[in-house]
Amino acid sequence: MELKELFEKSIFPVGGENTAYAQYFDGTSYLNMLSLDQVGIGNVTFEPGCRNHWHIHHAENGGGQILLVTAGKGWYQEWGKEARALKAGDIVNIPANVKHWHGAAKDSAFQHLAIEVPAEGGSTEWCEAVDAEAYNRLG
Repeated sequence: MELKELFEKSIFPVGGENTAYAQYFDGTSYLNMLSLDQVGIGNVTFEPGCRNHWHIHHAENGGGQILLVTAGKGWYQEWGKEARALKAGDIVNIPANVKHWHGAAKDSAFQHLAIEVPAEGGSTEWCEAVDAEAYNRLG
């Protein structure tokens, strides 16, 4: 999916370039926070080949993240496991304290809603970038 096509078809506003978190992404992403009340929900859009760095949503109780894929093709991977291909309609439940990354396929823009699961003692730890060679081997 081309980025222009995704922008035109997005059912939620795409938002501006994600400059606040750009240091934690390889490539360009866009962020529009749809909700900051009760539960944080962000519409995250990735240009083809864009992915975030490995990261962990820490929590003492509760926490984690849920991804609702709305457009394009992408990837999700937990540390020590194989990457999982993602497409519109897929849901990813990410437990608290699990190191992971997610982002677009090399040849497609990608979009998901990121839902922050309420947490006690919640924080995000950003880690190293996804190995470019390993990413490039993905389908």
